[in-house]
Amino acid sequence: MLLVVASMVGTGVFTTTGYLLRDIGSITAMLFAWGVGGVVALFGALAYAELVAALPHNGGEYQLLSRIYHPSVGFAAGFTSMVVGFSAPTAASAIAFAQYTNIALGGEVLPPTALALALIITTSAVHAFEVGVGGGFQNAFTAAKILLVALFVGAGLVAGDFGLIEAEGQVDFVTAIASPAFAVGLIFVSFSYSGWNAAAYVAGEVRDPKKNLPRALILGTGLVSLLYLGLNLVFVAGADMPTLIEAEAGVGAVAAIALFGESAGRTLAAVIALGLVSTVGALVMTGPRVYEAMGRDHGAIAALARRRAGGGPLIAIGLQSLISIAMVLTASFDALVTYIGFTLSFFAALTVGGVFLLRHREPDLPRPYRTFGHPFTSLTFIALSAWMVVFAIQQKPVVALVGLGTIGAGLVTWRLVRA
Repeated sequence: MLLVVASMVGTGVFTTTGYLLRDIGSITAMLFAWGVGGVVALFGALAYAELVAALPHNGGEYQLLSRIYHPSVGFAAGFTSMVVGFSAPTAASAIAFAQYTNIALGGEVLPPTALALALIITTSAVHAFEVGVGGGFQNAFTAAKILLVALFVGAGLVAGDFGLIEAEGQVDFVTAIASPAFAVGLIFVSFSYSGWNAAAYVAGEVRDPKKNLPRALILGTGLVSLLYLGLNLVFVAGADMPTLIEAEAGVGAVAAIALFGESAGRTLAAVIALGLVSTVGALVMTGPRVYEAMGRDHGAIAALARRRAGGGPLIAIGLQSLISIAMVLTASFDALVTYIGFTLSFFAALTVGGVFLLRHREPDLPRPYRTFGHPFTSLTFIALSAWMVVFAIQQKPVVALVGLGTIGAGLVTWRLVRA
């Protein structure tokens, strides 16, 4: 469960609320978007829990889609995970870590790019060195993050002014949620919730996976959904909407300053920076397991499956780190977030759809856990994901084209490694 929480509670919730308010124009609609995002993530986790309990192997969507659909689909998912699912979020989280570290220090004390690169290199080295050390490092940071965020939410809910939620000058709730901006805004929310499927990527290393994987996916996603709603309530009860919109990525620090003063804002920035260390660590832990599984299946990239004695998949970790470093040096934070949310929604919907196909094709396959609420929960997840993708194509065609191009590149690479 800690891995799921660490993967989810990261960059998005502390950086996207200002952008959502700017685009949607309504506090209640923004809060509703976070609620919808939580439902989507939970319904996805319910479906993934059935699949990974029945097919508990490292590799996440790569293994699942290869088995359910076709090896080419699984390889495209694995390739996309390498670029979009893990490398890009690692880069985005490292960029945010640098920003919040400097806020905590009282200004741009340290070079942001150097800070971001140092975090990526350090966490990669820890996880490549020894699995046990990496896991302990990860759990300690995650536990501290949950505790500190929960304390901030509790204090903020007590001290906040909830009258700010009903402030004048907002777009009508119904108008806001019916707008294309709301659907596109859910892309930002889905980025913030990404990581709810993290346990699926290390399923082969989990003790008693048929019991523990569903529990980790469902409890982790539910806990994070509650934390996210609590955090956003604190943000909007701490500062008015124009202030939060102006703050953009710094909404957490702005709300803390308004509620508790300058020192509290810097303290929260330090807490967020600490949490982002955990997020990057979770991404470095889970992502390379996908490439490792791909390397075992395809001789042309067998080097990705190479492990250091007692440690993680060294070359796979190094490859992800290099891609993340390149993104830190070349891409903007906003572009990364939109790219990630759009592209991952496509494969997540395809994976959840696999519950229907696998039940039809292999009805006798042992299923220690069956998706609660299926088919309603699964169909709702697929429909909402499709809604986000369609409006993203309409509203952000360039980003959508890059995302589709990444998927196409994965299919081309599959043909090359099989040649």
